[in-house]
Amino acid sequence: MSPRRCPDCDLPLEEVQYDTNAGRNKIRLNYRDGGILSKLGVTSNTYAYAYVCPECGLVRFYAE
Repeated sequence: MSPRRCPDCDLPLEEVQYDTNAGRNKIRLNYRDGGILSKLGVTSNTYAYAYVCPECGLVRFYAE
């Protein structure tokens, strides 16, 4: 995957740690994919990661 870039500055975004004040540093996203496991109540999980532009300070979260 190519580096994520700031849409305003066109500089590479840097991955940063963040705090949710809940004792965890990741946001977990639960979703259903519509398949057979979804019909049985099994969900998929992914995490959101924070990236910041070193120039303008824009922060974006990406599910990876």
